[in-house]
Amino acid sequence: MQGLGLIAAIFVGGLAGWAASMFMQARTGILTNVVLGIVGAIVGNFILGLVGATTSPTWISQGFAGFMGACILIAVIRFLRGR
Repeated sequence: MQGLGLIAAIFVGGLAGWAASMFMQARTGILTNVVLGIVGAIVGNFILGLVGATTSPTWISQGFAGFMGACILIAVIRFLRGR
């Protein structure tokens, strides 16, 4: 998560991962939510970069990118598992 410190990235990643797991109705634990949110932010920022958009280094924009990326990751995992 660009522009955020380590503790803030974990906190925002956890919130984004939790929100994505609630939205996608995935039953994941707190550690998985944090990982989903942080990796999701990387994926979300990458996808936004492909379309020419960027996010500012604020909690809200990085949280949105994390939420979007975590939803994509959950969907990909479900697709690969065959659900």
